[in-house]
Amino acid sequence: MAPEPHRVWGVSACLGYLCAAVAALSSRSRGRAVSVCLALGGAVVVPFVLLVLTGTAQSEVGVVERSGLLTLRQATPYLPEPHTVGEVTPYLPGMAVFGLPRAVLGESGPLTRLLGDARLWCAVAFLGCLWAARRAIRRPAGGASAVGGGASRGYAVGAFVASPAVALPLCVSGVDLPLTGLLFLALAFAARRRPVAAGLALAAACSLKWTAWPAIAVAVTLLAHHGGIRAAVRGAVVAVGGTVLLVLPSALLSPGPLVQQVFAFPTGRGPFETPAASPLPGRLLADLGPAGWYAAVALLLTGGLAVFVSLLVRPPHDLASAADRLAVGLCVAFLLAPAGRFGYLALPVTLAVLARLVGGAHRKEPSHDLVVRASRPAPPAPVPAARGAR
Repeated sequence: MAPEPHRVWGVSACLGYLCAAVAALSSRSRGRAVSVCLALGGAVVVPFVLLVLTGTAQSEVGVVERSGLLTLRQATPYLPEPHTVGEVTPYLPGMAVFGLPRAVLGESGPLTRLLGDARLWCAVAFLGCLWAARRAIRRPAGGASAVGGGASRGYAVGAFVASPAVALPLCVSGVDLPLTGLLFLALAFAARRRPVAAGLALAAACSLKWTAWPAIAVAVTLLAHHGGIRAAVRGAVVAVGGTVLLVLPSALLSPGPLVQQVFAFPTGRGPFETPAASPLPGRLLADLGPAGWYAAVALLLTGGLAVFVSLLVRPPHDLASAADRLAVGLCVAFLLAPAGRFGYLALPVTLAVLARLVGGAHRKEPSHDLVVRASRPAPPAPVPAARGAR
């Protein structure tokens, strides 16, 4: 039986999708725009407001908001001795930022309940990253717009945001959306030869979840392809240094709880059983016992090594190829991890789709290793003599 937040979202989204389909089939000139707006209203706006005002959400929202409160009180989001699985914080310290509004505003009324909800700020961060990535892609170093078809692409992005891959987590949880947006923004900056900006986006993402750390390798190889070794090194230094600065305070204040709750708990080695127990290959192996758990970890490391070797042998050359490579790596990690859930796969799918919707398929730069032979121009046609000329 589906959880209550999912049922509420499903009813509202079905009505929205039905109305959107009717509008799309109409013969009116604005049918497409109306269809996207109806889908967004039914799958995002209505269920989001309803779930927030009624306080209905997945458990992750409460965990993030509690981590924000703990950060204000003790400068670290981790309880020293959690007694239940609900008191475990399986995120890195950066995720507590989205819980700070609830800690500051409380929930004394509908407005403060809405403005303090972590899902609102997760959605704002995700949409803000999409806007910044689109701006970076449209304004490359040359100054001219790199992507055309703004209205059509806007409709496509709006339709994708209204799809279950984005709309469902946005309404019921939202914690993976800032991570997705920051990773996509980092790849967009790397594709535009902006190593410092890419490194800062990577540092922000890597301070939320350690599953973002493989993105550093993908972004660095993309920077090396476009900007050379110096740009790659700058991006890597900013990303690693920024991550250390953001995570180090909590690591020094509560090293034991951080290791137990952030690393051991999600992999099934903590004192509590993780609720991420979808029947994926890694989880099925881990259920066989200690030997199965080590086999799943060995396969996970082998898959990660294979993706890393592919970056060296055939590095990504543009935003789409980089997003695809990161998506493949994340799929390998989520499928082979000792604990996981099907919902995690929405992250790599979103990255791959956004790279095509926001980035578009356009010619980057002329290839200098290709020789293009211009055909010999045809001689001009002779001008007919004027009538009566001698």
